[in-house]
Amino acid sequence: MFYYLHLLAKEYWEVLAVFKSVSFRAAFAAVTAFSLCIVFGPHFISFLKNKKIEEDVSKKDSQFLIEQHAKKQHTPTMGGVIMLGSLLITMTLWCRLNTVFMPLCFLTLLALGAVGFYDDYIKLTHAKKDGLTKREKLFYQILIGSGVGLYLTWYGDASIATTLVIPFTDLNWWPVLGMFFIGWCAFVMTGSSNAVNLTDGLDGLATLCITTVAVAFGLIAYFAGHSGIAEHLGIPRIRGAEELAVVCAALSGTCLGFLWFNAHPAEIFMGDTGSLPLGGLVGLVALCVKQELLLVVIGGVFVAEAMSVMIQVFSFRYFGKRVFKIAPLHHHFEKVGWSETKIVTRFFIVSVLLAVFCVAALRIK
Repeated sequence: MFYYLHLLAKEYWEVLAVFKSVSFRAAFAAVTAFSLCIVFGPHFISFLKNKKIEEDVSKKDSQFLIEQHAKKQHTPTMGGVIMLGSLLITMTLWCRLNTVFMPLCFLTLLALGAVGFYDDYIKLTHAKKDGLTKREKLFYQILIGSGVGLYLTWYGDASIATTLVIPFTDLNWWPVLGMFFIGWCAFVMTGSSNAVNLTDGLDGLATLCITTVAVAFGLIAYFAGHSGIAEHLGIPRIRGAEELAVVCAALSGTCLGFLWFNAHPAEIFMGDTGSLPLGGLVGLVALCVKQELLLVVIGGVFVAEAMSVMIQVFSFRYFGKRVFKIAPLHHHFEKVGWSETKIVTRFFIVSVLLAVFCVAALRIK
């Protein structure tokens, strides 16, 4: 919305031309999202407490986790509502809304947010103790991801819309997926959404790691939207991708604002209402800027968390043995004896290092 103020610069006030700047709007998007969370967070936490929308630790699968996290009992959950509200408002205010990717960002957040909200709701109302079944959740995620794939196939840049960009290689190595791109989008969106959901198990862990990934992809989106920088780095030039830098800035500001209350000891949890749409948004941005394979490295913490669960399930089902003491990975380290704050800090350090490496290595071919 504010973007269009630059149209008044010549006639009224030249300073208004600054609203055309992506970097200016990205910076203020981060500040706006952070401020919205800080201002409305305490009121929302009080509302959740009054309505008794709280974490039920007794639903943990392991007796160890029930004992370890007993202090978290009755902590308000579904904090993803305020994260989504902050993010959507900020995007409306600071993004250029007529670019091809903006409808996708809004629809992805709303659709996956609705799935996460419904999942949390039926858990809290005890309609289903474990919420949506795995198959139900996967069905909705795949449906939304396939919709994203169709949209990008129809409305993306025809010259590269269904191309799979392989990082650190040149154009000759990039295969064209054709209609298989729709399935690829469903896989990426479902994977990123579930990986963030699995990581959201300790105070501040998912929030910090999403912030790191958002900053990294914000830079990549800005590079991809700038013809000179994209050519210099040898990455695809994506028209309109620069607006995704503003989206990523808003996402990082939202996460930092939520972290104010989610840091240990957490006053509120995001729940599936937050983890599913935010994870999906990260996957969407990666798809839009054609760097979904790079997401595997930048989001390495999320990948490790998801892989630990898959390895554990496979090993126990087919060999009757557990590779980890407990999954996901952060709970394994809890059982080894690491404190919660140490796990979160070390995972965050790894996340930062992976993001810095990938952004710095973009020029490598």
